[in-house]
Amino acid sequence: MATFGDAPAGNPKNGEKIFKMKCAQCHVVEEGAGHRQGPNLHGLIGRTSGTCPGFSFSAANKNKAVEWSEETLYEYLLNPKKYIPGTKMIFPGLKKPQERADLIAFLKQNS
Repeated sequence: MATFGDAPAGNPKNGEKIFKMKCAQCHVVEEGAGHRQGPNLHGLIGRTSGTCPGFSFSAANKNKAVEWSEETLYEYLLNPKKYIPGTKMIFPGLKKPQERADLIAFLKQNS
């Protein structure tokens, strides 16, 4: 199992590049911005899965009821469909630990 405790240090600047390349087509991080195909990720850290106001989540995402933290995101981003079976998110995941750590550092900075 992937654990954030074993993760390399994250670089938010690299994470921003990863976000733009792999996430921005479906998500935004700007406070107050609307949703896209996926929910706005501003304030993600500390939020419970399936609870962003104004977004229609899958039952799987709501029922998982995980609190998003560095640890849970690190595991989730490895393989979202395995972490939340039945999620609508089609993203295959980030296999490289450094990419996950960088993306989480960027998301944390924008939470």
